[in-house]
Amino acid sequence: MYKDIINKIKPQLEKCLMYLKDEMATLRTGRATPALVETVMVESYGSKLPLKQLAAINVPDARMIVVQPWDKAILKEIEKAIRESRSGLAPVTEGDFIRISILPLSEEHRKELVRNLSQKLEAAKKTVRSLREQSWKEIQDGERAGLIREDDKFRGKDELQKLIDDYNKKLEELGEAKEKEIMTI
Repeated sequence: MYKDIINKIKPQLEKCLMYLKDEMATLRTGRATPALVETVMVESYGSKLPLKQLAAINVPDARMIVVQPWDKAILKEIEKAIRESRSGLAPVTEGDFIRISILPLSEEHRKELVRNLSQKLEAAKKTVRSLREQSWKEIQDGERAGLIREDDKFRGKDELQKLIDDYNKKLEELGEAKEKEIMTI
């Protein structure tokens, strides 16, 4: 019974991990990557759509992103959306595509990105703690209802903690790798 409760949170923990990866991908590290712009919301055709649904995004080298819209009529809207996004990128329209040069980060900006990373990491850890508390409460409720024996309750607590420790370690490793990437000049 307690194993069902623990297995039930595994997909939620995976979602938390994937969400953090996606959030970290949007942090600018001085290297060009499509993730820097693909989620920028562009006002087009009467609604807001993510850039990745409106254009091909290429990275020809480590310091350049090229955005080529499928419909040339929305070129100006895409440029405006990238410029107004909080990414600090400066798009330049050249013919029927947009070129974005990625400038090296200043030390101050790197530290700001690390603080932002820490906030995202802490939010993910908070979610993991919340899932742990929820599962532990379910295990305790199962024991009170007579569905889980007392021995299994403590076994479940140990297994739950081991699972949570594994995911916290994965989160930390992701955070450390991204911080190293940000701070590397």
